[in-house]
Amino acid sequence: MIDLRRLQVLRAVHHHGTVTAAAAALHLTPSAVSHQLRELARELKVQLIEPQGRRIRLTGAAHLVIEHGEALLARWEEADAALEAYRDGEAGLLRICGYPSAVTGLIAPATMVLRKTHPGLRVEVSEAETTHGFDLLMSSDADIAVLAPSEDFPHSGDARFDLAPLLDEPLDLLVPATHPLAERSEARLEDVADEDWVLPAPGTCDHHNRVMVFCALAGFTPRVTHHVKEWSAISAMICNGMGVSLFPRLSHINPTHAAVRVPVVGEIALHRRILTCVRKGSREHPLVRHGLDALREVVSANPAL
Repeated sequence: MIDLRRLQVLRAVHHHGTVTAAAAALHLTPSAVSHQLRELARELKVQLIEPQGRRIRLTGAAHLVIEHGEALLARWEEADAALEAYRDGEAGLLRICGYPSAVTGLIAPATMVLRKTHPGLRVEVSEAETTHGFDLLMSSDADIAVLAPSEDFPHSGDARFDLAPLLDEPLDLLVPATHPLAERSEARLEDVADEDWVLPAPGTCDHHNRVMVFCALAGFTPRVTHHVKEWSAISAMICNGMGVSLFPRLSHINPTHAAVRVPVVGEIALHRRILTCVRKGSREHPLVRHGLDALREVVSANPAL
């Protein structure tokens, strides 16, 4: 018999690369993580770590344990989901995390839905960018993560996670209120080929690459004059006439910013795909299922999406 929590610790060390980083992700001390690894090695009667200079590395046996441990942990999640379903799942704690505009446009409204449909369910929400969202799932500090794909996404065969599409969020053209396109009900991306653009700097956000690809498909390379990452900062720049940008439909525009969204038409649909992510095997857990159903209800009830 082994303690599955120790498998999670070993998996975290493998994922984060060091005992210290794994301890931070799991809210443990490095000494506690080392103790769990020693106990797991004693239970399994194999060496799991070995020194490598001032660091450690996982042994071949550790990688074998991780490979089979992923299946064990997924099966336990399935068993836990079945047990919770047997108990009916109308009460308990559900933790949902997501990036800022997902919290505003999806998770907060879904929480209100859950309060009405499952009043015995307690929901805790936390803001987390994509990479941190995966860490919260792995440490069981979140049950559902709402994420936008990026270069940091695990590959589709990752045994730890279960990803599913939630919606394709439209991207609008954001222009100053004084811009000629501001009076139009729609525009083509080519209409702003000669404009200055406001985008995140390369490598800081997947939105930069997304916009560059869409503009290339439209036949031009945008003249990126200003590099700004936060959506509120982008809309502030644009309302002051410093350029244009593509802006996700769910992202909030400060009411004091005189910037106008213009839907974009053309052969290519401009959107970013939003996904839900849960731990492998937990999607049918009744509390998780309630949360996913509420998120889908919010999407279907929003005419802007």
